[in-house]
Amino acid sequence: MILAKGIIYDSKEQDIILNRLEADINLTRMTKALSVDKVIAAIDRLGQAVAEGEFDNEIQLLDIDGVEKHIETLVISLKRENIEYKIKTELGEDCFKIQTTNPPYGQKKLKSRLMPLGTLLHIAAGNVDGLPAFSVAEGLLTGNVNILKLPQADNGLSVKIILKLIEIEPEITDFVYVFDTPSDDLPAIKRMAEISDGIVVWGGDIAVSAIRRFAPPGCKLIEWGHKLGFAYISGYEDKNAELTALAEHIISTKQLLCSSCQTIFIDTDNIDELHIFCKEFLPFLEEAALKYPYDSIGSVAERTLGNYNKRLEDILAGETPRFNTVYRGEHCSLTVCDNKQLELSDMFGNCLVKGLPQNELFNVLREKKGYLQTAGLICKAEKRDELTDLLAGGGIVRIMRSGDMSSVFCAEAHDGEYALRRYTRIVNIQ
Repeated sequence: MILAKGIIYDSKEQDIILNRLEADINLTRMTKALSVDKVIAAIDRLGQAVAEGEFDNEIQLLDIDGVEKHIETLVISLKRENIEYKIKTELGEDCFKIQTTNPPYGQKKLKSRLMPLGTLLHIAAGNVDGLPAFSVAEGLLTGNVNILKLPQADNGLSVKIILKLIEIEPEITDFVYVFDTPSDDLPAIKRMAEISDGIVVWGGDIAVSAIRRFAPPGCKLIEWGHKLGFAYISGYEDKNAELTALAEHIISTKQLLCSSCQTIFIDTDNIDELHIFCKEFLPFLEEAALKYPYDSIGSVAERTLGNYNKRLEDILAGETPRFNTVYRGEHCSLTVCDNKQLELSDMFGNCLVKGLPQNELFNVLREKKGYLQTAGLICKAEKRDELTDLLAGGGIVRIMRSGDMSSVFCAEAHDGEYALRRYTRIVNIQ
């Protein structure tokens, strides 16, 4: 399925549409400008449609636990006040008005104008439901023409959202193109890239590396790659409340998000303290698993089979087994590991536990530079500022309380950067 100029086409017509795509986009960019006020109004009305249940059938089909909370968060984020605050925070006050510079030493003044980057190609990942449409919305807010390559796991929600935006505000029609092009159809994706001023890539190392290989020179590559989150524990302010919040975070997110806790680091070099922690924390995880039961076991089974297959391959390859101890609970587990590396866990309530003294924390973080995102910090009140500075200096871009590791906040940076800034450019005029 392809969406072009507000019309749905069969995927078989991809080549025909691609052949005229650059000319169509160039004509749009020469003759039209997208009003940010109209885009904001359309997104606000889209939020109202979500609140009224217009997308309930599609959302119910998604593999999401706690659908009601998911919808509530989505509706709040689409409100006009939040969108306007996001733009003001990321781009500044009166960002779309022409500004006049006032340089020192009598230098000539220039006018400064914020402009769209131009044409954005969004290559979306399928690990976050609704992400493709969200990425396009950010492109529309900055006035760009947007080409969206859907992830193969998309269930039609993204196209329905975009069609609703076009229905609300017809001016959006010529600023969005959607293709369900398979990821292995590199010639088609390369053609989309060649007419783009920027490529927005959501995904892991393989996806990003593939795009880097054929991105044309001069095309801005905007990477939103996979990241790793962890918890760091160095004492407590309210032990019971903090461990409860951490357990509920681990279970409720299934550890599937970049911000999810994969590893729990304890500020110690004593292995006995890790075992004591696991015995103490496991009941918290079990209680959270009862509170947030998984609605679907398909993804859990797939991950379990994958891990079992990997262990068999490691044995056949002669890999040295790790000397780990696993504490198993109902629908959850904790694994005491004999290393200090930040790594991906088995997810779905199965968390890694490692000792990491404060004086070694910085070096461990630097080993994973480029993959760092969220740290859930649990510590004594008097150590919070010191540990926050250490985590931030090591590359962490979100330092949260344990229960808020995956919480969404209005106008927060994404992976340490403001997306809207990356989708715009500054034009100086004499």
